[in-house]
Amino acid sequence: MSTNLAESGATQVATASQLHSMIATLTTEQLTGESEAEVLSFLAERPIHTVCMVGMILENGLVSALNRGAFYACRDAAGQLEGVALIGHATFIEARSETVLAAFAHLAQHNTRAHLIRGEQEMIERFLNYFKPVGFTPRLVCRELLFEQRQSVMVSEPVNNLRPATLDDLDLVLEVNAAMIYEECGVNPLRTDYIGFRQRTARRIQQGRIWVWVENGRLIFKTDVISATPEVLYLEGVHVNSEERGKGYGLRCFTQLCTHLLQHTKSICLLVNEQNRMAINFYYKAGYKLQGCYDTIYLK
Repeated sequence: MSTNLAESGATQVATASQLHSMIATLTTEQLTGESEAEVLSFLAERPIHTVCMVGMILENGLVSALNRGAFYACRDAAGQLEGVALIGHATFIEARSETVLAAFAHLAQHNTRAHLIRGEQEMIERFLNYFKPVGFTPRLVCRELLFEQRQSVMVSEPVNNLRPATLDDLDLVLEVNAAMIYEECGVNPLRTDYIGFRQRTARRIQQGRIWVWVENGRLIFKTDVISATPEVLYLEGVHVNSEERGKGYGLRCFTQLCTHLLQHTKSICLLVNEQNRMAINFYYKAGYKLQGCYDTIYLK
């Protein structure tokens, strides 16, 4: 969330009447394609924190079923853009004031297809003060650390077989990605959304955004580029085969991949669960730096 909101020092939670008055000062609208340039300019002010929303807009447009939700804007009395949010399967928010945050929370609490809400720790804590859907109980809350890399590190020994995945690798990737998602949040997408999960993964492969090392039908290493903008790439699903860990393969593949990716963007970022000390140490070794704390709220 923006610096001016973080520095506001506001700790009081508004009453229902105060919340209504706060929101009444704003205009909230569902966005159309006509606003794309304005929205991208607004989100570009904090590229590492808005990479997921910007990546979706660049890839799909502001209005698309592929976004699995709808983009909304908040404007002040003068019509100036003060906040942008994607509200849907995943909810992401970029707010310039406490009032905007309250407005988006009020809007999001009516979202019946929500799976997760993710954002900077301080923002999520404030957001939950206003997010009051009936019977709301988070299914799981994960504290995550935001890591970023801007300069590549020396690749000691290249992995010749590291390559973009093809559709022939789809089943291998699906199995590993589903297992990683289940380990993180307790949901197996192969059971809950098999067709959609398979289609989204296949599309990412066709876009050249999944990288693998496969030997004799075994997936040794894999990483997904989830979102791509000219400023930032956002990675998820960094995986090393459990039987091959401790041999240096993961670090070799990952540093080689990041060196390649940094030729096409200014920085790379990712989130890692704060309890996963092994992964945290891995990213430090790969040259990543800690940039902040995030919370992910998984909903029922």
